[in-house]
Amino acid sequence: MRKTLYLLNIGGYAPDITALTYPLLAYYADKIGADMVTITRRRFPQWPITYEKLQIYELAQERGDAFSLYIDSDALIHPETPDWSIFLPRDTVAHNGSDMAAVRWRYDHYFRRDGRHFGSCNWYTMAWDWCIDLWRPLDDLTPAQAIDNIWPTVEELRTVITADHLVDDYALSRNIAKYGLKCTTLLQLLPKIGLPEANLSWHVYTEPLERKVQFMRETLETWRIPDAIRTYAHPPMPRVIHG
Repeated sequence: MRKTLYLLNIGGYAPDITALTYPLLAYYADKIGADMVTITRRRFPQWPITYEKLQIYELAQERGDAFSLYIDSDALIHPETPDWSIFLPRDTVAHNGSDMAAVRWRYDHYFRRDGRHFGSCNWYTMAWDWCIDLWRPLDDLTPAQAIDNIWPTVEELRTVITADHLVDDYALSRNIAKYGLKCTTLLQLLPKIGLPEANLSWHVYTEPLERKVQFMRETLETWRIPDAIRTYAHPPMPRVIHG
């Protein structure tokens, strides 16, 4: 059963951050028996760069993935994180958490028909091969039309976030509604598997890079991560595939 952990890093994203996150991601990939693949080239240059995450739709099928997992390069993953494929049904997609879609997106008939109001938080997302439509590129909207449907929250607008930055969240939210994908969150799964208080990830997307680095280092100290994991590099990481 092929599993792949996908990353997005086009143009050498924030080395001070990836020096902290990639060893933990490599450790986790090895722990769950997954390849670690980095998307390094643009395939959708007319879209904002975050939309390049949707390359997973073709890459996962070309590689024959049974289970695909995407994590942002500025996310810390705790070494005790379990293999989510053990707990996630094959007909269900999962995110770490979710947003209320009606707060963030202008609705069309897909959102209205679906009625679950699930807003994707696509910094930490996973799906089985049955649900690969989660990452299917939009084929009925232009970039301008998609971005026009995105309404960041007030708190996001007060930071570094703009509507175009959220285009991948919008696309996955719409795909969940359009294709009727079953969905859950890791925050919902944790109590069901006996880990209700587990703190297994860190991700803050609204802070500038310098503050992220500071918060990450503090988190690693709080987690008491051993040096052997902080510098983990087996297999040679990150494995690179040019999208």
